[in-house]
Amino acid sequence: MTVSTQGAFPARRMRRLRKHDFSRRLMAENQLSASDLIYPMFILMGKNRRESIESMPGIERLSIDLMLYEAEYLATLGVPAIALFPVVPKEFKSTDANEAHNPEGLVQRAVRLLKEHVPQMGVITDVALDPYTLSGQDGLTDEGGYVLNDETTEVLIQQALSHAEAGADIVAPSDMMDGRIGAIREALEEAGYIHTQIMAYSAKYASAYYGPFRDAVGSAANLKGGNKKTYQMDPANSDEAIHEVAMDIHEGADMVMVKPGMPYLDVVRRVKSELKVPTFAYQVSGEYAMHKAAAQNGWLNERETVMESLMCFKRAGADGILTYFAKDVARWLAEDQQMDIPALPNQDSAD
Repeated sequence: MTVSTQGAFPARRMRRLRKHDFSRRLMAENQLSASDLIYPMFILMGKNRRESIESMPGIERLSIDLMLYEAEYLATLGVPAIALFPVVPKEFKSTDANEAHNPEGLVQRAVRLLKEHVPQMGVITDVALDPYTLSGQDGLTDEGGYVLNDETTEVLIQQALSHAEAGADIVAPSDMMDGRIGAIREALEEAGYIHTQIMAYSAKYASAYYGPFRDAVGSAANLKGGNKKTYQMDPANSDEAIHEVAMDIHEGADMVMVKPGMPYLDVVRRVKSELKVPTFAYQVSGEYAMHKAAAQNGWLNERETVMESLMCFKRAGADGILTYFAKDVARWLAEDQQMDIPALPNQDSAD
């Protein structure tokens, strides 16, 4: 017979510790801070440009100059890192995705300027080809449209090296090609980028929650109703995710990503508890859009619901969270702590 260490009612009243705010705070098993947040940012070519994203209210595509203002603001709020996602015009897309590793490309220039002007901000770059391919797929394709694994990996290596050369702190392969982590790690080591970290999107599912993101980066039209099921994971599987994570860590990943977030918190928990590696999760565009739509319709309290959702990530075991709410959450946390909150960056001009 198992004897409970909790005792029985009324010797043990579980609500006793919930009565007061101070005791609830003392007994909280998990905490959320600005240090847990990574802010994904969409960047554009040009200067003093901003574009709203209809399916992601409050999120904009920004030119590099305006992105720098946002990065400075985020740094003052204590957000430790941003993740860059490029939006490139059609004329820069091709079958070989050559623009992905252009030393003077959009991402490469953005990284250099970020490290020059906001050096304390960690910079994460997306390593995948979907912004640069005519197909909208994350890799090179054959005549039948099948995404080629090894050929894609060769381009990903060049892309990752170009990001490291520009000064990226973390390269984040999100493509789900087999073996690409080991190949990128070997290339980084040989090129002398021994301190460049790899955040592997190890358990990235073929999810329906990515729709607004594909609108944001302009790959939805290129996909033309296609899907990524031949390389992204089946939502039915979790054992497979553990194998993917274990392989990526063995190949040289420093940290791993589970994507999407809340629908896959069971996978986050399994990765953290079974493999005990640095584990990140992505509250993706579809999750953001759902929260925003419900809040705008008055169906949910935005602040309370978003804070609850991110606490769930922490409870599941996430060490960090990529979320489009990062800026808002960091500001809310500062307000709760009665900290001085910096003024919002100039919304009208980069001058």
